[in-house]
Amino acid sequence: MPLGVSFFFIFKEESILNHETIQKEIIAAVHRAKEDCPLVPSITNTVTIELVANAQLAAGGSAAMVYLPDEGEAIAAAGEAFYINMGTLMPFYAETLPRTARALQEHRRPWVLDPVGIGIGGLRKGLLQCFRALPPSVVRGNASEIIALANLWGLDSGVARDGVRGVDATDSVETARPAAEALASFIHGAVAVSGERDLVTDGTLTVRSEGGSKLFTKITGAGCSLGGVTAVYLAETSPFIAALTAVQAYNLAGTRAAREAKGPGSFTAAFLDALYAATPEKIAANPFVVL
Repeated sequence: MPLGVSFFFIFKEESILNHETIQKEIIAAVHRAKEDCPLVPSITNTVTIELVANAQLAAGGSAAMVYLPDEGEAIAAAGEAFYINMGTLMPFYAETLPRTARALQEHRRPWVLDPVGIGIGGLRKGLLQCFRALPPSVVRGNASEIIALANLWGLDSGVARDGVRGVDATDSVETARPAAEALASFIHGAVAVSGERDLVTDGTLTVRSEGGSKLFTKITGAGCSLGGVTAVYLAETSPFIAALTAVQAYNLAGTRAAREAKGPGSFTAAFLDALYAATPEKIAANPFVVL
């Protein structure tokens, strides 16, 4: 896929109104990712780099991990989409992240933001506030992170609270729905909220995806790698379909992996195998409901 073509797909998805049409879009996105092997660089949590890269490869993308300011700026133009995860911030990220976000905007590259740990420390808060003027195409996070980001950006989240406690969710996915819809409308993209029953919205159209496994909560990097895979699909399709396709793929692969796993270690390996083996049709057929 030629560089920059993915931005053609960034629009409100008013034409996607029914279950069957959404499934067709998912199938097309998975096919294109496997055929094109899009380069999708990441600035991500140092604890989870390996799983992020391996999951991107399993989904059909090509991974590259970035740290330094000039690297982020340069590879933003070379990649077809980008993933920024706030999990483990380094001091030099104060320069790397804004420069990268500006380069992504300049070169019209879509990108995914995972606001991990929002509310912890001044650097993290300042960088996330900076992204308000350089908005991502997709935001992915747990319920508490989505609520906190909406509040930080001055949007109507439906929950009056600043920050989160640690990196784990203390709110339900349904509680975060108003915040997710407000964020999606603000960025003119999509928001995915991870939880027991995942939610994906473009601000107007909202979908709940079923499946997955409780073992996702017993390994490090399930959410981070989901953001990375979302960016792979974002190189090929619209923000809403990219976010939903990634969630569908994870829920399908997680369900399959849990059947044969003996614990977290074997689950990780089985999950990557299942993600790699998942066909476009099976990903699209994973149960989801248009709300």
